[in-house]
Amino acid sequence: MKVNSLWRKRALGVLATGALVGALAACGGSDSGDNKGSGDESGGAATGAPWILGTTDAVTSVDPAGSYDFGSWNIQYNIFQQLMTVPAGGTDPEPDAADCSYDDPQTITCKLKEGLKFSNGDELTSSDVLFSFKRNIEINDPNGSAVLLGSISNGDDKKPTLADGAIDTPDDTTVVFHLNQPDQTFMQVLTSATTSIVDEDTFPADDKLADDDTDNMIGSGPFVLSQYKAGEQAVFEANDNYTGDKTPQSSQVFVQYFNDPAPLKTAVESGEVDIAWRTLSPTDLNSIEKGGKAEVIRGKGSEFRYWVWQFSTDVGKNKAIRQSVAQLIDRQAISDNAYDGSVTPAYSIVPPGFAGQKDSFKEKYGEPNVDAAKKILDAAGVQTPVKIKLGYPPEHYGPNAVDEANELADQLNSSGLFDATVDDAAWEEYQTVYKEGAYDLFMLGWYPDFLDADNYLSPFVRDGGFFANGYSSDKVNKLLDQEIGETDPDARADEIGQLQDIVAEDVPLIPSWNGQNVAVANSSMEGVLDTLDPTYIFRFWMISKNG
Repeated sequence: MKVNSLWRKRALGVLATGALVGALAACGGSDSGDNKGSGDESGGAATGAPWILGTTDAVTSVDPAGSYDFGSWNIQYNIFQQLMTVPAGGTDPEPDAADCSYDDPQTITCKLKEGLKFSNGDELTSSDVLFSFKRNIEINDPNGSAVLLGSISNGDDKKPTLADGAIDTPDDTTVVFHLNQPDQTFMQVLTSATTSIVDEDTFPADDKLADDDTDNMIGSGPFVLSQYKAGEQAVFEANDNYTGDKTPQSSQVFVQYFNDPAPLKTAVESGEVDIAWRTLSPTDLNSIEKGGKAEVIRGKGSEFRYWVWQFSTDVGKNKAIRQSVAQLIDRQAISDNAYDGSVTPAYSIVPPGFAGQKDSFKEKYGEPNVDAAKKILDAAGVQTPVKIKLGYPPEHYGPNAVDEANELADQLNSSGLFDATVDDAAWEEYQTVYKEGAYDLFMLGWYPDFLDADNYLSPFVRDGGFFANGYSSDKVNKLLDQEIGETDPDARADEIGQLQDIVAEDVPLIPSWNGQNVAVANSSMEGVLDTLDPTYIFRFWMISKNG
């Protein structure tokens, strides 16, 4: 998932918790009560106490056709179903709304479970699945994630459509995907929020549904979004028509949106929110641990921070310069000095734990070495010191991003080989100017759309990547096509390893660090650790509050 999806600015201040809960509880049963269903099914059994999640994550769009970011996707995972799901702590897709399997490398057949209903009582059928995929591709929202559905689209970037014959629905409970190429990752795509199933009778086919139109924001997931106000608050209620395995433990969940980590820290320590998740700084987390007013809970993560070269600049297009920076970067110093040692140095584009992962940058460059970097530059006839501009967004990645940028600049300057300066831009501007060559080397972050090594490869190194840095390699593109369609696990792992080695040689980007999935909770909360896994899905249904 690109962390650089639209970050909506929020001008309003944080509401007091009492006002939040009171206002939402008062209107939650009237405006959207019809969405909860008749209460016939087991999903209505949730009786646990309401709880409040605090977050600095912004929401780009509640509609699955308009978002590619955590704030949006975590609403969607809780109110919609996908065909398949990755259980907490797991890696392999399991049935959600359907049981899907490969007939061959280009064909997947899904059988919907019996008795599926949306929260308004409408039946969920294969027609809704077809509608959901088709509208996502054809709306093609610039902030959306239709790019993940390339294996069933027509390949036209300007006006994509669902490819002819890509989805068959021979009956109400059967969906057959005919992929345009062998694709071993598509089963994982079916677990992503991109593939959320919406009600074709309430969602428009050719435009996004307004975020605050909760009467029509109909899904079949464990919760109903009964009210939403951008940048301020959201309230979720257990879906009485839900028939799946994700039975909510609590009847109501509130989400409070914060403009800044500082008031979020205060709120969780004072008990104004029960859980704080995304994002508190390492300094804040250490302070909370020392203060003892709330518990810092650390789970496995797959966060990836990295620096991208812009090939349109004279500096960025020079391979020797790119390699010399890869030779100089001290990742452990970045972890220690910018993040209080809370992140792990990354030596590959693919994080540890994925099949085929190897520390290719460490194998090629070893430890930071000024003499080795100078040798690379001298051999290419590069005059030193090289002027280089680093870029980062000051608000998007939290208060420690500036520390990382300055630490890297200091490392380059102290080598005597570079004259590095640091510049920044607000997130919305940053996404435009880094593509226009405002920086030679710029900071970005990534979380996975799904748990597969390819999700750290194809989005980054195929023809400039999503960040449009100008890097392109026919050899890389060929290997990407091979590994995506490879059915032999050992052969695929080897191809993924080859790709990492090429990245270390060509250096279109430089890995910096990998991070954990961290939350802060008060002592009355249970189930938080269970949902902190590399998918970064915050599973409301698993969490309960005592008292």
